[in-house]
Amino acid sequence: MGAGMLDEMRVEPPGDAPRPMPSDDAHLADHLQAALNGVPAAIFTFDQSLNLIFANDRVTTLLGAAPEQLAECSTVFDLLAACKGLDYVTAQRVGGAVLAATASNEPRHPPIALSPGDAKTAFNLQISKSGSDHWMVLFEDVTARRAAESEAIPQTLRDPLTGLPNRKHLNDRIADVVATVIGRTQVWMILVDLDRFKTVNDTLGHPIGDAVLKIVGRRLTSAMRDSDEVARLGGDEFALLIRGRPEPEAVATVARRLIDVLGRPYLIEGHLIHIGASLGIASSQDISEHDHLFKNADLALYAAKKAGRNTFSFFDPAMEARAHKRRAMEIDLRKAIALRQFELHYQPQIDLDLNTITGFEALVRWRHPEHGLVPPNDFIPLAEEIGLIVAIGEWVLREACRDAVHWPESISVAVNVSPCQFENAAALVTSIEKALKASGLPGNRLEVEITESVLLRKESAVLSALHAMRALGVRIAMDDFGTGYSSLSQLSSFPFDKIKIDRSFVTSKGDCKDQNAIVRAITALGISLGMATIAEGVETSEELARIRANGCTSVQGYHFSRPLPIEQVDGLIAGFAARHPIATPQAA
Repeated sequence: MGAGMLDEMRVEPPGDAPRPMPSDDAHLADHLQAALNGVPAAIFTFDQSLNLIFANDRVTTLLGAAPEQLAECSTVFDLLAACKGLDYVTAQRVGGAVLAATASNEPRHPPIALSPGDAKTAFNLQISKSGSDHWMVLFEDVTARRAAESEAIPQTLRDPLTGLPNRKHLNDRIADVVATVIGRTQVWMILVDLDRFKTVNDTLGHPIGDAVLKIVGRRLTSAMRDSDEVARLGGDEFALLIRGRPEPEAVATVARRLIDVLGRPYLIEGHLIHIGASLGIASSQDISEHDHLFKNADLALYAAKKAGRNTFSFFDPAMEARAHKRRAMEIDLRKAIALRQFELHYQPQIDLDLNTITGFEALVRWRHPEHGLVPPNDFIPLAEEIGLIVAIGEWVLREACRDAVHWPESISVAVNVSPCQFENAAALVTSIEKALKASGLPGNRLEVEITESVLLRKESAVLSALHAMRALGVRIAMDDFGTGYSSLSQLSSFPFDKIKIDRSFVTSKGDCKDQNAIVRAITALGISLGMATIAEGVETSEELARIRANGCTSVQGYHFSRPLPIEQVDGLIAGFAARHPIATPQAA
């Protein structure tokens, strides 16, 4: 091993050679040297100036320092350069630990784990102080001990399903490996999360899901090098530890290969299964502690999922800032429920033929003490993710019913219900029943809006809940109709009362022929199925005229009113007809 950086770190001794023992202590020194040579560890001593004083025979046998070279060593760094059994990185670690100990005048505890070279030999390194300016370094060979420990408890280090190393094993390896390359781009962590795996478990059962996980483990292992490490962290999460690929593009190539390999079909017991994978990637270059590698990779994985899944993302420091912001919002959101910081705003729904308000959609807002009024798009997704949407949804139901009971009997209230609330569909029905009973609002004046994604979850339970709502008199509307791939099939699964035409078909953008055709088709479909239709997001008089000309006579949007706080609703109802005369239809 060349001296390399060790030469740059060399501290020249004040004298020409290691200092000899005083002559009157020669007899004692001989006994001490003999004793140290018999210790089954490599030991050397040095003074505060890093001048080498003594090295025992094990430095030669364990660390590979030739006797003739050892005799010429003057400093600690001369000795480390002469130890052929220590690779460059390990020698640097030892030298850095020595410098840190002498600079702080404190020994290093606990021992430092070292795995030099090809990692077949393992050492524990200890640095201790003797007297006012003497130091001792001890290399203990723990190879056999570690092998025995590994054989004694393999079940605690292996995932029982796939046979891969588990999270505990990977954590231990990261601590060992990353410690040798802190600040260098030599270690990469890739976290792998399977897309659509939950659907496999839910539809085909856990035995099939377990078979998929086993194949995933084999595919990951076969796609990596022997020097890389693959582990299963639990559930459908896997991790890879990669060394020797310092360039991001090389790691990106690995990530693309993994996405391709994991995205190939799985044929299990006659079932052809398709899943995907999202990957988060982090480098040791961006960390100061080994556990940060996991954290950074997890942030990158979150970004990959947000980007649409079946892709990969590298860690960026900005992700950490966003995570802190998200965490702060989560804390504030929990406070908002306790402190009742939510309020409802209402947007009218208009019957164009009668020129009257037939209902209001209840839209939740968050009155943040520092940021003011927060719109739902900024906090509802987070509330769904962290499980607060049920509590917020129940409050919205109670408050909307309590407000609507004071309106004219011809005016109803519409409430959006999150797909997450249907995870416990029976509890949702109970919440609706309680809200109606507590407010005194008749069931036929409450309208529940759902998206078609609701019907893709536990279909039988959802349909039972919708029928139970209908038994209470509640009307059911399908929101954002036309934006999902299964809309037509879903309309036949449940007799909806209303279809809400998505704003994307209402907005005027260039040639409107396709939009006009879709609006006409949806309106005709609603008539044939006995379902009302309403166009949402109408903002201009041109859009209003076009919607009317295409057969839709119920609308909602900023053209008539923005969502208003409850204090302004009565005034809107009283003066609406005078302010909004019926528009004359124009040709489409």
